[in-house]
Amino acid sequence: MKFPVYNLQGQPSGKEVDLPDDIVQSPPHEHAIYLAVKRQLTRSRQGTNNTKTRSMVRGGGKKPYRQKGTGRARAGTSRSPIWRGGGRSFGPHPRDYDLKLPAKVLKLARRSAFAAKAQDGGLRIVEDFEVKTPKTKELYNILKIFETQDKPVIVLLPEYDKTLYLAARNIPYCQVQKSAAVSTYELIRHKTVLLQRSAVKPLVEVLKRA
Repeated sequence: MKFPVYNLQGQPSGKEVDLPDDIVQSPPHEHAIYLAVKRQLTRSRQGTNNTKTRSMVRGGGKKPYRQKGTGRARAGTSRSPIWRGGGRSFGPHPRDYDLKLPAKVLKLARRSAFAAKAQDGGLRIVEDFEVKTPKTKELYNILKIFETQDKPVIVLLPEYDKTLYLAARNIPYCQVQKSAAVSTYELIRHKTVLLQRSAVKPLVEVLKRA
């Protein structure tokens, strides 16, 4: 399937890029996308939250009052969860939120996310561009040409470009990433994908291995 290449004036340059039909025209696997996104979001959690149980709270070794004759319920410790200053029942403890998925599912998810983006018109292939200085305004003007300056947009490059990365830091919802390293979550959460022409080949090579 052929996609037009846009120049920095926002117009088709007359050139086209042919993407494999088995990638861009395949029906997206929604459940695989869901699992991959869930995995990335859960893996980003630190899992360091912790609470003290009744055995961890300091004190409470002495029986608060005698067993009988007070008219109150029996109590063996003042660190019971039902007492103020006591421990917490069933509270969170440090844990690993890692979600393991088969490699084939992860590859299928990224391939499906790219296919979905290509099918719903969210994919734009543009001529290679770079910014001379790490200033937000220069990149913002480029995004403005494609009407993506105030919308979630990801710019995919063939290689890491520090200057372009620094220029994108102050633009809300804008992200710069290597095309071969883009994740399923990044493809889904951004409304528009600006794919540089030279970044097509490394991305297709990764998706073909899926």
